[in-house]
Amino acid sequence: MRELEDTMPEQADGIRKSKFGKTTLSDPNMSMTSPVDEDDLCLRHSSASANGSGPSEPNRSSGEESPMMMSPWNQTFNFDKSPSTPDDDKIVPPHSLIGSLTREEGHIYSLAAWNDLLYTGSDSKNIRVWKNLKEYTGFKSNSGLVKAIVISGQKIYTGHQDGRIRVWKASLNNPGVHKRAGTLPTLKEILKSSIKPSNYIDVKRKRYLWIKHSDALSCLSLNEEQGLLYSASWDKTFKVWRTSDYKCLESVQAHDDAVNSVVSSTGDTVFTGSADGTVKVWKRERVKKGTKHTLSQTLLQQVTAVTALAINNPASVLYCGSSDGLVNFWGLEKNLAHGGALKGHKLAVLCLEATGNLVFSGSADKTICVWRRDSHIHTCLSVLTGHTGPVKCLAAEKDQKVKNEQRWKLYSGSLDKSVKVWSVSEYAQIGSTQQNQHQAVGCESESSPSGGSCSSGSNYGRY
Repeated sequence: MRELEDTMPEQADGIRKSKFGKTTLSDPNMSMTSPVDEDDLCLRHSSASANGSGPSEPNRSSGEESPMMMSPWNQTFNFDKSPSTPDDDKIVPPHSLIGSLTREEGHIYSLAAWNDLLYTGSDSKNIRVWKNLKEYTGFKSNSGLVKAIVISGQKIYTGHQDGRIRVWKASLNNPGVHKRAGTLPTLKEILKSSIKPSNYIDVKRKRYLWIKHSDALSCLSLNEEQGLLYSASWDKTFKVWRTSDYKCLESVQAHDDAVNSVVSSTGDTVFTGSADGTVKVWKRERVKKGTKHTLSQTLLQQVTAVTALAINNPASVLYCGSSDGLVNFWGLEKNLAHGGALKGHKLAVLCLEATGNLVFSGSADKTICVWRRDSHIHTCLSVLTGHTGPVKCLAAEKDQKVKNEQRWKLYSGSLDKSVKVWSVSEYAQIGSTQQNQHQAVGCESESSPSGGSCSSGSNYGRY
């Protein structure tokens, strides 16, 4: 997410740049896998800080016209300190906290879950790896803040504050050891491109190679079917990389402000969201030298910044979070028809995760809304509380240990320096607590249900 320049203070919602200070890290458990690059940036820290083990927030009303009991804010959960692993002999509630992972080394900016492993990135240069809610291993990058993590097979891609992408591989002989397999753009590509003057572009009175991001990287998205990696940046562009040889195939000047999110869907469609308030749709075609992306349409145009995008599986709905606290959504199978807006947060939506029939939205208000989709109707099953700082990133995976119901493990990373692990049931019994549910229905009709959780595009998100 775009943040303000270094000389300016951090906004309350954690979206803009904050003041950063230099620091050093000494940890004998971390492995240095490569020498320090001369152009690596100094480590920078956010000025916001909080204790990650604080109590839950008190119950709140949503501010809607309906009675207080119709609001999801009234359905909060208060947790005692939980053990590192749940008791298998006890029945886990439908939506409950089962663990908290904390290391006092930096705010959590990125998460990725894969094969029972959880990768976490922070502003401490470290990528930590967790297994069974315990620290498994870790490795150190020589750049600053870890803004994004995506995983494809044995490769781990990390995006950083210095605008570069690092590629890591776990050792076959010792899975706990990770070695750096490459840096994007590669040194070979930089040297090759630097020969031609036409490969340079002017950015803020400085000259950069077009294959390099000139500002912080904000998001990564993989298209494994096509063997492509997409990177979005505060430099207003997104770039396309071929994962087989790490070659930069294309750079697209996509927006008038920072590109906060990029999502590659099935087929030839790519979506981008920006601090300029727009969501754009791009069509990809293969050309001789790589790829060519053409703007197809602009889905959303508003004053408030677009902060996050997510597509569910199997790619039927696109979700968009923004700094006004709303989550807009479109039906991908209905010619991108606008389905409505989910209203569950008081402050900016900072991250989204969609899996199965569930959608999770994390916010600067320190909460996570759990939404369940049934056709065009979205029901807020619960609001998870417990973080004492903005929720910056989310990741989810199916709980393989639960056989008799559809349960998910949800990981939430926060600027309170903690990662919390939740057990979430997709088909929780809501009959006894139906009065506490907050629904959002498709806005094809003029009216919304009691509770007012849905608003048409003419009322929200368009100015």
